[in-house]
Amino acid sequence: MKKAIKHILQGREKQITKADRVLQSLPHKDFRFANPFIALHHMLPGYIQPGPELRIHPHPHRGFSPVTFMLQGEGYHKDNAGHNEVIRAGDVQWMFAGKGLLHSEGPTEQLLQHGGTQEMVQLWINVPAAHKWDEPTYQSATRQQLPKVLEQEAVNLRLASGEYDGKTGPIKSFTPVVTIAGEMQKGSRVQFTAIPGYWTLLYVIKGKINVNMETVSKHNLIVFEKENEEIMVCAEEDAQILFLSAEPIDEPVAAKDNFVMNTIEEIEQAIADYKNGVFGCLSY
Repeated sequence: MKKAIKHILQGREKQITKADRVLQSLPHKDFRFANPFIALHHMLPGYIQPGPELRIHPHPHRGFSPVTFMLQGEGYHKDNAGHNEVIRAGDVQWMFAGKGLLHSEGPTEQLLQHGGTQEMVQLWINVPAAHKWDEPTYQSATRQQLPKVLEQEAVNLRLASGEYDGKTGPIKSFTPVVTIAGEMQKGSRVQFTAIPGYWTLLYVIKGKINVNMETVSKHNLIVFEKENEEIMVCAEEDAQILFLSAEPIDEPVAAKDNFVMNTIEEIEQAIADYKNGVFGCLSY
């Protein structure tokens, strides 16, 4: 049976650094979390003139996974757990902050030197309390490493994590999380199938789609009811989408600044630890 749409959440502008703004569709004033999906930020396409220094100053994270889908350009990542990598258009980066680390991110040196367009979507994906104090880890996968799903003419959808359509994404997660990103040409149609009881979301990166007979334009996040399994998507324009479906984590959520924990006391501890140097340092 078709899944009903519970919310259509329009992304709203949010300042995340002095120089960087994103569209935030989760959390939203009308709907806070779909745990494990805590935040969805879309950094819109922007042309970087040659010459500036735009890397984000090292900042801390604890208790969750910041996950980046690079849509255009090149992204630099470095953290004080020893990971240092570049991802390019179509690639996915899945950093698990665990007990805590510092990281820096932003355009690569090459992009800063020569100029170019940068665009990405970043998710904050929660983990159960039992894993929040694990050691940090880092995973990435190139566009070519992501298996294609729902293959048909005029549709190019790639599986980053989880199991779907008889295939397994290269990125591993603590709980079942399906992430699929890609493009649909105008007039194409696909049917997604979600596991009943899971949180299921669909973000329209660009273009316009019809979802279960309702038109949804770019920069909107659709939150579905947990019941039922069928989602019919038709591209009314050339479109780019991000499909998300995950087993719920039925635990309290406390999220503030750059931390996602279970209690406000744990958040206060994380803030204090950062101020007291527990997170260490990072040369970037």
